[in-house]
Amino acid sequence: MCRAHRAETQCRTDKLWDLAAAEVQSRERDAGEDADGRGEAVGERTVFLMGSKAGGKTSLLLRCLDRDEPAKPTLALEYTFGRRATGHNTPKDIAHLWELGGGTSLSDLVQIPITAASIRSLSIILVLDLSAPSTLWATMETLLQVAQTHVEQAASQARQVDKKRAQSKQSANALFAARVLPKDFPDRELISPFPVPLLIIGSKYDLFQELASDKRKVVCKTLRFVAHYYAASLIFSSIKLESLVSKTKSFFSHLAFNADTGKTMSCDSSKPLIIPVGSDSFSQIGSPPTTEIDITSLHAKNPKDLWKKVYERIFPPENTSEKKLEKDPAKDPQYSEPQIDAMRAQKDQELEEYKKNAAKSWKGLQLDT
Repeated sequence: MCRAHRAETQCRTDKLWDLAAAEVQSRERDAGEDADGRGEAVGERTVFLMGSKAGGKTSLLLRCLDRDEPAKPTLALEYTFGRRATGHNTPKDIAHLWELGGGTSLSDLVQIPITAASIRSLSIILVLDLSAPSTLWATMETLLQVAQTHVEQAASQARQVDKKRAQSKQSANALFAARVLPKDFPDRELISPFPVPLLIIGSKYDLFQELASDKRKVVCKTLRFVAHYYAASLIFSSIKLESLVSKTKSFFSHLAFNADTGKTMSCDSSKPLIIPVGSDSFSQIGSPPTTEIDITSLHAKNPKDLWKKVYERIFPPENTSEKKLEKDPAKDPQYSEPQIDAMRAQKDQELEEYKKNAAKSWKGLQLDT
């Protein structure tokens, strides 16, 4: 066989392999759309945790993942993952887990885990500290508003990608669709469902029990209203109560690995609330606890606004302007790096000397003038 013929044969072989690889990748992308049309690779989901500062998000996440390690404060936004076997000799399901620290102070970082690529299998967990009811509504409202804005932006981007893909393939593939509730969902016409599955966890239930019963009832009814309004599941939890950790883990596993949540339900305010999505209704929740408040004086624009005004009358929100400055994470010993810290100290010293010299020059300039 001559050299030119061998080269031509090799070239054809290379092209065939390229075509075969492209076809396999195309089939994998097409097969990546799961049964409910959310369109991400089968077996991969994304769960984003956010909520109250020092509300116990990390501790709950470690327990849900069966990791026996001490919880460290979340600096800003941290990523980890979980795996779960679905059967013998089958690939493990993977959950991409993001956790936002700092409460509402770092809410701009939600744009990192909420993207057009993750939106198809994204779920959100909102952890609210039950032992700090005065910050509960503000934390909930701020984080959900920011998250919803970015979810809607990511969904719009995903639809644009789907349109281009459909046009290039000249196919009638369905575009990414927002979350749709069943037709028999309670109060379907009166609620505003969150665009992706949402789980609200009331943490530190052991401390919450120390509140007066009438105040506990207000918190319970308010969170029931919020959860139903957003078509979310609601559960109270505490890492110090194993029975609640186990139930919380089942709700987490449902979002992360599509596991069954079980049929346990509790709406009794004297007990930990466990309310799967779609199990509650406005008629069961009742009206806001306004025994000592004149509703007409609140001037509420809608039911959600009414619940907010009633809640904040009973639990006045903290004045954020009076909060102390956040601790500088660069000085936190758990993030120490000797070489970097030494260089930082040297640069800080140089900066101080520069400031002093600049001040002297400015004073001298003023005197000459």
